[in-house]
Amino acid sequence: MARRLRQEEVMTIEVLHEKGCSNREIARKLGIDEKAVRYRLKRLAESAEDGRSGKAFRAEGLHRVIEHWLEVESPRGANLQALYEFLVGEHGYEGSYKSVQRYVRARFAKPKLRTRRRVETPPGAQSQTDWGEFRGVRVGGEAIDLHAFHLVLSYSRQEAIVWSERADTLAWLDVHNRAFERLGGVAACNRVDNVKTAISKGAGPWGTVNPAYRAYAKTLRFHVDAARPRQPQEKGKVERRILGHRTSFDPRREAWSSLGELQGWTDEQVERSSRRRRCPVTGTSVKEAWEEERPWLGRLPDLLPEPFDLVRQRWVGRDATMHFEGRAYSVPFTLAGRFVEVRGCARTVQVWSEGKRVAEHPRVERGSSTPMRFSATSWR
Repeated sequence: MARRLRQEEVMTIEVLHEKGCSNREIARKLGIDEKAVRYRLKRLAESAEDGRSGKAFRAEGLHRVIEHWLEVESPRGANLQALYEFLVGEHGYEGSYKSVQRYVRARFAKPKLRTRRRVETPPGAQSQTDWGEFRGVRVGGEAIDLHAFHLVLSYSRQEAIVWSERADTLAWLDVHNRAFERLGGVAACNRVDNVKTAISKGAGPWGTVNPAYRAYAKTLRFHVDAARPRQPQEKGKVERRILGHRTSFDPRREAWSSLGELQGWTDEQVERSSRRRRCPVTGTSVKEAWEEERPWLGRLPDLLPEPFDLVRQRWVGRDATMHFEGRAYSVPFTLAGRFVEVRGCARTVQVWSEGKRVAEHPRVERGSSTPMRFSATSWR
């Protein structure tokens, strides 16, 4: 079966014909059959139209919805992929992305040109993370403010979304664990925004990485790469997915019995979206591109590090004890006279040496004899 001619090939045939080139010469230059050249020139002479030109657009019934969406989004730069996901998620649209693209081009004015450069990375090389804030989500009969942590693999565009009630250091590391579990590995480099849980001082490449986050990244073997301030295009892949989250499956449209129910529903929506969206690098679905990328991701340890909000280097005395937060903790005798890394976790104090956990004790608040309490902030 002969392949379908591309639009640029059709235009080339017309131009070469006007310049006096023979059909055989045109076919030879384009590497196509001479019959295809004759057929195209015959249709041109008859002023034939595309067979689809007389058919109604599939998106015609959603004209008012599309018009309103474009009016709202135009000041920020309308994204037709986000529009398509909105129509599918909220209005059950069954057409293709191309059908939406054709309809918008035919019925609405051409938008202002925007220069844009898309940067692609090899599989497993980079991920991008950021928070999305959702106020007034109804959970358990009350409206609460939630944070949606987004982690997107730059190559395949596969994403993980994890909900949290908080955005402090413990929650920041906890949602990383849950996101990495959903993606099945860790990319070599993680581009982050300049939140204090990631960059404690300064901003961008010249900022200082939060000590707790630096220790966490060292354990999982990824590099922390901060985007420059006020440059959202440097983490455009995750910014686009947060926009897609707000337009396609915003949780504020429904009421939830618990955060667990909301997390389960979100995982299902992410799965559906990954099967429907196309990866611009491979041309396949995002789901298929992710399966291709997974072998290139860094392997997760058997036991992910427990989230911690404080990390310190401590000297181990000759009696095999070290001090942390005003208390003495024992460590193996073999570490006497050496430095160890101490992590203040939600419920415990962990002692690490050479990338391995060597001791663990209950964490006790200053001036108290009872262990610290901690309530989970995110949901599997």
